[in-house]
Amino acid sequence: MPSLLHLSVNRGFRDHDWLQTAHSFSFGNYWDPAKMGFGLLRVLNDDTIQGGVEYEVGNDKPQRLGFGMHPHRDMEIVTIPLSGQIEHKDNHGHHGVIGAGDVQVMSAGTGITHSEFNASETEAVSVLQMWVETDALDHDPRYEDRKFLKADKNTFQLLVSPDERDGSLMIHQQAFFNLGEFDADHVTRYVLRDAKHGVYIFVIEGEIEVDGNNLGRRDAIGVWGEKEVEIKTKKDSKVLLIEVPMR
Repeated sequence: MPSLLHLSVNRGFRDHDWLQTAHSFSFGNYWDPAKMGFGLLRVLNDDTIQGGVEYEVGNDKPQRLGFGMHPHRDMEIVTIPLSGQIEHKDNHGHHGVIGAGDVQVMSAGTGITHSEFNASETEAVSVLQMWVETDALDHDPRYEDRKFLKADKNTFQLLVSPDERDGSLMIHQQAFFNLGEFDADHVTRYVLRDAKHGVYIFVIEGEIEVDGNNLGRRDAIGVWGEKEVEIKTKKDSKVLLIEVPMR
């Protein structure tokens, strides 16, 4: 089957003291023309924001660490915290604090400005953030977050979809975000919803095998041109699987 292997050590790493980040695809000042996305999946950032506060010049009020107000447009943004808590505010009046077990979606649409800060002054927050190209320009901006009860082991839980099926959150694209925890020595088969789609499989923790490739912590593989994908778990593992239309 056609596949694209992305090892963790080959991601774009940046250490900004308060932020440690790894980019699976070209982002910001990390540029690799061979890593411009996978299908309509454009960004997968693995961020750790340290706890603490900083003082802005001329302002004696401390501010928690994170990303100040910045704009987005015409992109579907999905955020999944792994530990700690992150706080969102935007210019449309949305506000949310999310942690492990929560998922956040934001449709930037015609334009949205938001901030993301570590909600704690003492504890680091670890989040995965993904950007998917939207299905059309100029949607109304929207924000939603939801806590998901932990699913049974050895199954993929649907978190994000285009139509809120099975209690998932909605985005404006034929994309499906799935998360699962799997026991060692387990085999699962994921059936794609469309023959024109591919899947990007990202190992959060553990070790798996896909198409003869061994993947460890934070390794990933993109697969397309198949009706289903077999995943063999070599160790207890936590896996994010993103199904997206290919270009």
